[in-house]
Amino acid sequence: MFENGPAFKFSRTPYIIFGPGKFGCLTELPPVKNARRVILVIGSKSFENAPQYVWLTNELKQLRIEALSVRVAGEPSPDIVDRAVSEYRDLKIDTVIAIGGGSVIDAGKAISAMILKNEPVITYLEGVGTGKIHDGIKIPFIAVPTTAGTGSEATKNAVLGQVGSNGFKNSLRHENFIPDIALVDPELTLTCPSKVTASSGMDALCQLIGSYMSTSASPLTDALALSGIEAARDSLIDVSIYDSGNIDKRTKMSYAALVSGITLANAGLCTDHGFASSIGALFKIPHGIICGTILPETVRMSINELMANKNNNEYHLKKYSRLGEILTGTCSKNIEKVCDALVEYLKNLKGALGLPGLGEFGVTEKDAEPIALKTSNKNNPVQLSTEALKQIVVNSL
Repeated sequence: MFENGPAFKFSRTPYIIFGPGKFGCLTELPPVKNARRVILVIGSKSFENAPQYVWLTNELKQLRIEALSVRVAGEPSPDIVDRAVSEYRDLKIDTVIAIGGGSVIDAGKAISAMILKNEPVITYLEGVGTGKIHDGIKIPFIAVPTTAGTGSEATKNAVLGQVGSNGFKNSLRHENFIPDIALVDPELTLTCPSKVTASSGMDALCQLIGSYMSTSASPLTDALALSGIEAARDSLIDVSIYDSGNIDKRTKMSYAALVSGITLANAGLCTDHGFASSIGALFKIPHGIICGTILPETVRMSINELMANKNNNEYHLKKYSRLGEILTGTCSKNIEKVCDALVEYLKNLKGALGLPGLGEFGVTEKDAEPIALKTSNKNNPVQLSTEALKQIVVNSL
């Protein structure tokens, strides 16, 4: 377990409230019941059609709490955050509550961080801003996920972006941006459409695999990641296709997503999420679809590169083999055989979930090079060449 040394750091987590039916605790939480005015960040329509929305709005009225709405359709841009902050900055906002998928939670996270500032959010965005460092001062923030995917309810960054030739997907990041409270109620995911369930679930699985294989992983993140991987293995296909109303399996996926946020915040991720940033900046493709579509080829290419110098890469090859054992049930002393089974499992999972290739969103072979040049290898167990990255894109079309 401690082959690479026991030294590590671990960020704080939110105060976590987890379990079916726990949404009813929301208005009992001090940042809500003691508030006079809150910002409610939600998706375009889905949550408004849920019975929990009617309950919440009635409860807030009874508590005489004014709820100001911000709607987020699609992945959040700096403009969405700036507009919300500009509209509500001069009001005394006590708490921001984000109820939705990862995009909604990221937007809420950024609004809570920026409402006390006078600059546009891009000023503080990594890689595209002016380099100004946020001081971490924010107003209280509660994250309530309605999908089992990004784990944003447990992370310290909000991913914002814009799509186009000069597009970007970059983070507003600070240790204090970890939500004060993460209220995870798997019942909120029961009405999640099949395609969203599948792509969100693949995002969570990618993050768990990525944080487990990361060069910054620790024994603690490994233990958490493996528990999440087992939960996703036992539930993802069923809730996406065969048994969407199974609350026990929905609970397992919500757990997997929550854990994926905790592990990515502490171990980082691998090249598949590097692609999510580079491809997502150029093409309007849901984040989870990019990750799930690119994952099998990224894992295959990484294993092949490690195998080329097997004697010096035994540690990470053993970890890939461990993933193969857990996900496929293959038991063998032949590491190459188990790793092959892992890649085949990921390919079959992508097919079973019906994830489309990148080509369906307009990505072509000519886009492979600009994508590869923008893709980060950070934390990947092996540094992949530009040619290897290009080939991953082509093989994922």
